[in-house]
Amino acid sequence: MRKVRCSVMAKSDIAVNLQLTSYEQPPARATPQFMRYALTPALLHTGTATLPEHAMLIKDQRIEAVLPATELPADVPRINAHGLHVAPGLIDLQVYGGGGVLFSTHPTVATLARMQDVFRAQGTTHFVATMPTNSPALTRAALDAAQAFREQQPDSGLLGVHLEGPYINPEKKGAHRSEFIKQPNVAELREWLAAGQGVLRMMTLAPEMATPEAVALLQAAGVVLSAGHSNATYAQGRAAFEQGFAAATHLFNAMSALTGREPGLVGAVYDAAAAQASIIADGIHCDFASVRISHKLLRERLFLITDAVEESPEGAYQFRRAADRFVDAGGTLAGSALTMLEAVRNCVQHVGLPLDEGLRMATLYPARVLGLAQQLGRLAPGYEASLCLFDDAWHVQGTVFRGEVQWH
Repeated sequence: MRKVRCSVMAKSDIAVNLQLTSYEQPPARATPQFMRYALTPALLHTGTATLPEHAMLIKDQRIEAVLPATELPADVPRINAHGLHVAPGLIDLQVYGGGGVLFSTHPTVATLARMQDVFRAQGTTHFVATMPTNSPALTRAALDAAQAFREQQPDSGLLGVHLEGPYINPEKKGAHRSEFIKQPNVAELREWLAAGQGVLRMMTLAPEMATPEAVALLQAAGVVLSAGHSNATYAQGRAAFEQGFAAATHLFNAMSALTGREPGLVGAVYDAAAAQASIIADGIHCDFASVRISHKLLRERLFLITDAVEESPEGAYQFRRAADRFVDAGGTLAGSALTMLEAVRNCVQHVGLPLDEGLRMATLYPARVLGLAQQLGRLAPGYEASLCLFDDAWHVQGTVFRGEVQWH
């Protein structure tokens, strides 16, 4: 751990010049013994503005106020934020594993606990654990594990489960296992929805494979429907977005492309009035120019995911790391090695987006997908005090989760 002295500049998207010197390492967790404290001084990225030399008052796990550091009440206990960038905690709506564990192979409470610890150290305070097309037993185990984990840790950062399949188009299966792909089954869906109230938060399915009964059931349960692994025509994609699909999964990947005579699912996403789309900004799953073009068209409808997996030598999904990506046994691109903050960095450095917009793509916009934009994704009074603290070199120095400070 290093001591940070800071001076504020206004010449770049990252406006804090950090000079680092050694000092005695503080405890990893610095939870105050008081219920109300100030985090200061910091460069705040609130979701609407960039505020240098500011402070946040935090009380009872929520943000009480955002104000200039010089206006803090003298009697409020303070935690030194060292002038770091402070943004809302990052939110990943599609991630499979990390830190040596893979949820699609071992869907257990212990796996979720490990993932949560690893992601929090990366600045990601909230996540949706993702299960790809898999056996009925492992799919059910994923939902049961998430339910048990949330019962054991009611204040966890797990927002639920994202089922990516099994109702997808085999022509666009990507690295998904074809033996588990199937037609929608309403009885099966009812079982999954009953596995835990609100645990199933998102589901990726191909619009051309979906049935009206399945769509209606999932919509009624509040599940976010995302179009993906699909060979849908433009007309099928447009109809899906008009009839209940709210999002599209990893834009460009495993979906019908935009061409002159058939705009495909990509064209339907661009042309939709409100459909949101996730994208993997690693320069591998899609070119950074494609991210830039898509952002010009979609603006606030484009959000970041990692699609990150982990090495696994066993189970239906066996992955190995190949430099800056993961591939399956056959060499097919299977997942990224991204963190959410790295995805933001890529949007700034390679796509050309302002830092604050890159952060919104990793915080506010995914919060909107799940209907949580009044709780997460901004630094504003009443919002949850879950934060990411990082330096000019894009290193996460600390996180705050519901008011609890942890230095990394």
